[in-house]
Amino acid sequence: MSGDTVPVGTDPLEPGREAATVVDRARALLDAHWQPRGFTVPNTAVYPHQWLWDSCFHSVTWLHVGDPDRAVAELTNVFARQHDDGFVPHMTYWDQPELHASFWRRSGESAITQPPMYGHAVAELVRAGVAIDAELVQRAAAGLEFLLGPRRADRPLVPIVHPWESGCDDSPRWDRWAGPARTPGSWRARKGELVDSIRASATGSALANPDFEVESAAFNALVAFNARELVDVGLAPGLAEPVDALVEALDARWDPSRTSWRDEPADGASDPLVRTLEALLGVLVTPDGDRVAAVFEEVLDVGAYGGACGPAQVHRDEPAYDPHAYWRGPAWPQLTYLFWVAARRRGSAAAADALARRLVAGVERSGFAEYWHPDTGAGLGAVPQSWAALAAVVVVVEDG
Repeated sequence: MSGDTVPVGTDPLEPGREAATVVDRARALLDAHWQPRGFTVPNTAVYPHQWLWDSCFHSVTWLHVGDPDRAVAELTNVFARQHDDGFVPHMTYWDQPELHASFWRRSGESAITQPPMYGHAVAELVRAGVAIDAELVQRAAAGLEFLLGPRRADRPLVPIVHPWESGCDDSPRWDRWAGPARTPGSWRARKGELVDSIRASATGSALANPDFEVESAAFNALVAFNARELVDVGLAPGLAEPVDALVEALDARWDPSRTSWRDEPADGASDPLVRTLEALLGVLVTPDGDRVAAVFEEVLDVGAYGGACGPAQVHRDEPAYDPHAYWRGPAWPQLTYLFWVAARRRGSAAAADALARRLVAGVERSGFAEYWHPDTGAGLGAVPQSWAALAAVVVVVEDG
């Protein structure tokens, strides 16, 4: 790849521009979506419930826009329906517990989980000196222990049991399960069938799925990262050994010919794996410096993932790439944020600066959208979406 970068134009991180504008707008967005029960809805019309990883990102953002009390409340409510074995449902239906009860075969919550971003959220609160109680720490540790224990069982990596657990719902990596005649309607129906085939414990915690079980590189990278976040701030030391083993198993899935980590089973059977941005999240945890450098080159390269408003979610050379379609190529704020975090942690200051500027540019041009065109910033999905307020985090941190 060429390694070329894309100019972003004027943004709040550039000299002479008022950074407070983005922070103030982010705070206003969170305020507008705040619910009296103590959490932030992603979008009041399209997403009026509580989602697991959304709320973890909201918690981090509340912290950085100056409201640690709401940051703690939001994170605490992530665990409102946590099971005794540590399983954390990915959705809570606070005001309409029977809304999708027939779909999930249970009331008030979903039957699956989502990337466990609560480890990162707890660690950020601790680093900021926010007082959090022992129960919140224990709940976050228990959620990760469930994934590393009962869910992982005797596998090298933690399986996801439904495409929605990845957070990247319609990623091309799941196309083999969608079928050759994939349409939005047919895939939605198929995902409903995949809920029905989930095998759960006696307490209803999802453990396996004979019809969809994937050791996702992205999901495992986030499990490892979030566990290490707790360990690194002096919490949950018992997670250190299992997470080191998880990282070793994940790094064994590196494919240098595609500059990507592989899922298992492979997403395309005997075909080359589909290159997607989320599969590069191993950069958060890999000990291999050469892989770190290779990932950031790809993420910023205009011939690979790079875009003026954040990296595209699908590699531009992939047949599946479509910068307008849901999880087929647009830029996503939470992914750009995670790569920004990785760049800062791995000593890639130039990459961190570039990603921060592109995230802010995407948020401004899209109107704080759910996701957007990686080159133009044209807003897509729900507008506004609360996790786009993550742009305020990079502004606050980069401005120091």
